[in-house]
Amino acid sequence: MARPKEFDRDAALAGALQVFWTKGYEGASTDDLLKGMKIGRQSMYDTFGDKQALFLESLRSYHKLDNKNFFDHLGDNPSPLKVLHGFLAIFTRRSDEENARGCMGINATTAFGRANPDVTQLARNTATSVEDMLAQLVSAAKDAGEIAATVDVTATASFIYATLQGLTVRAQAGASRDELAKVADFTIEALKAMR
Repeated sequence: MARPKEFDRDAALAGALQVFWTKGYEGASTDDLLKGMKIGRQSMYDTFGDKQALFLESLRSYHKLDNKNFFDHLGDNPSPLKVLHGFLAIFTRRSDEENARGCMGINATTAFGRANPDVTQLARNTATSVEDMLAQLVSAAKDAGEIAATVDVTATASFIYATLQGLTVRAQAGASRDELAKVADFTIEALKAMR
């Protein structure tokens, strides 16, 4: 009779996620993962498979968490433009350590390029979810008269998402909070100027 697992699978996965997020796929050794997951080697292989399977499951978990955090940020702010500014200015409120880790999704995409279809598909799914949410905010900003009624909602949402990704990389590369804040402010002012 097989022994029941003596560890919390979700906690072990969360530990792996942190290791991969900090060290990347190549930089994370099996020993790093075992230490972060607080489980033995055989338990890791029996439960999660090989390193690549564990990485993909960690990345899926990260994307779900990242999307949830993104949507939770909406709050009750009556100004859609202020909510958009809050997204863009998030890096000015994070610690240097958080900014240095960057986005696990972007890190994975730049590390693998298109060589791993699963990583590419996860990136596309997240982009679709986030751009849809941004499009809702842009549309609401139009309805509220905060930006011009002629603004192309889809193109603007894509632009804001690309700016957000660029800010993520700049924050990871050590840009100052002042530099990051100026980009966020400029983006919103440019949208307002389109009225």
